[in-house]
Amino acid sequence: MEIQGLPGRLLAELGPAIASGELPEGTVLRAEELEERFGVSRTVVREAVRILEGMRLVASRRRVGITVQPRSGWDVFDPLVIRWRLAGADRSAQLRSLGSLRLAVEPAAAALAARHATDDERRRLSALAVELTMTARAADLATFLRHDIEFHSTVLQASRNEMFAHLGDTVGAVLTGRTEYHLMPHQPEPYAIRLHREVAEAVCAGDAERAEQAMRTIVEGALTELNHQLG
Repeated sequence: MEIQGLPGRLLAELGPAIASGELPEGTVLRAEELEERFGVSRTVVREAVRILEGMRLVASRRRVGITVQPRSGWDVFDPLVIRWRLAGADRSAQLRSLGSLRLAVEPAAAALAARHATDDERRRLSALAVELTMTARAADLATFLRHDIEFHSTVLQASRNEMFAHLGDTVGAVLTGRTEYHLMPHQPEPYAIRLHREVAEAVCAGDAERAEQAMRTIVEGALTELNHQLG
């Protein structure tokens, strides 16, 4: 999710500062001070604060101000919160945490997708597996990333589990972060591409066990590579 205009510019300053701890829990911000510091109107400040409140990063109270909230209460699944945390000092912990989440969810989602995917979803997964193969060979990481996000989001959606489906943006943020922070190889590993094809084939064949195992191997491999790179 991208926030446009002046509220977006203000969020691009405040969000990372909160997520990194530069503005720690309990910090009180004043609307008038933000207006003066960033040269924006009260309306812009209110809109940015409303969005931060929705993420539970801050709470705004009359005669108190805008207070940074404890990390334990943040909406850690929000794609912008993930992005801001990845940009900060706790990038390694964030990536490992999200990798563990993927390992818990995506294999189960793949098994469910093999049982419940629509014909259109099965066809789309097959097409995406081909696109991933082609873009990997071309070392086109930007296009590969776009197809990879859609592949994993489609599996989550095809599970017909609304909780899993809701994690599509979260997984997309993880995959984007790995690419943006150069934690992906210059050319995706052939074994990973083969496993994506295997997931697609298993879902199309209705083979839940094979789909689950192939997806588990994908996510375990990504987590192993990540731990190796992060040390």
